[in-house]
Amino acid sequence: MKIRCTWTGDDPELIAYHDLEWGLPCHDDHKLFEFLVLDGAQAGLAWVTILRRRSNYRKAFDAFDPAKVARYDESRIETLAQDSGIIRNRLKIKSAVQNARAFLKVQEKFGSFDSYLWRFVDGTPIKNAWKTWEDAPAQTPLAQVLSKDLKARGFNFVGPTICYAFMQTIGMVNDHQVDCFRYSQV
Repeated sequence: MKIRCTWTGDDPELIAYHDLEWGLPCHDDHKLFEFLVLDGAQAGLAWVTILRRRSNYRKAFDAFDPAKVARYDESRIETLAQDSGIIRNRLKIKSAVQNARAFLKVQEKFGSFDSYLWRFVDGTPIKNAWKTWEDAPAQTPLAQVLSKDLKARGFNFVGPTICYAFMQTIGMVNDHQVDCFRYSQV
């Protein structure tokens, strides 16, 4: 039997997400934008709530194409606010649009969002050694730096806690528990 991070519990969706995606270094701008939107939508909610709506988010947000999302107007935002398949928080929806616009500017300046983002860890994931999930922090000084920089570039819903969750998701930090089978794999 595989040992996993305890946060997965016995939920099949969380287990699949953990085993196949979480903490795996991501360098694909399209996926980075997807996780940025999803992590922002998660604010104040359990990750499983967002994970179970992920396919609805993909439909609602044009498969997370930042160029398309950046063009959303008030009418499209209103339509999304009525979509029961996603979190209908108007501020989070507007944030996704604002972040798409900021994302495109970062891509233009740095060549890719990946280039911009991974420079915060010199291109190499930080490997932590947590024995229990409770040992992992909710945020770190580096997450605070990233949050401040993103906000200065026009991003929203990117506080230090959201940034740290994002960093964990995309593998900038390896926060798998040391006894988890994925710890040494990523």
